[in-house]
Amino acid sequence: MRGGEDKAVNKDGRSKIRALVVDDSMVNRTIHHKLLENLGIENQVVGNGKEAVDAHSSGNYFDLILMDMDMPVMNGIEATRRLRAMGVRSLIAGVTTRSLEQEKQEFMEAGLDDYQEKPLTAAKLVSIIHKINQSSSTPR
Repeated sequence: MRGGEDKAVNKDGRSKIRALVVDDSMVNRTIHHKLLENLGIENQVVGNGKEAVDAHSSGNYFDLILMDMDMPVMNGIEATRRLRAMGVRSLIAGVTTRSLEQEKQEFMEAGLDDYQEKPLTAAKLVSIIHKINQSSSTPR
C-alpha cells in the first residue's frame, strides 16, 4: 500500500533508512533510539502498538519497525497484525524478553520479518538493517 513514498536521501544519494521504535519502556525506547541514531538511522519512538498503527495511518512511512511484544493498550502481536492488514510492507522486527517458542511463533505468525531477544545490541541491529538493504536491492 505504501510503496511510492518519497524517502529522505543521504549526501551520497542513497536512501536514508527511517525506523519506528515501539516499546512501552522508556528505558528500552531510549536505548533503541540511541542505537539507531548512532548508526545514522532517523527514528521516531512510540509507547504502544496503537500509537504505531496511528503513526502509519497518519501517512508516516518507516523502513524498519522495532516492535515490543508486551505493551498496554495494544500489544505487539495485535499491532503487527493490524499493520500487515493495512498493507504495511516495512520490515517488522519483534524485540522482546519472551523466549518461549510458542510465544515467539505467535509473534512471527502475526507478520514479523525478524525476531530478536532483548537486550537489543548494535550487532543485532546491524543484522536487521542488513535485511533491509538486501530487500531494497531485490525487486519486489
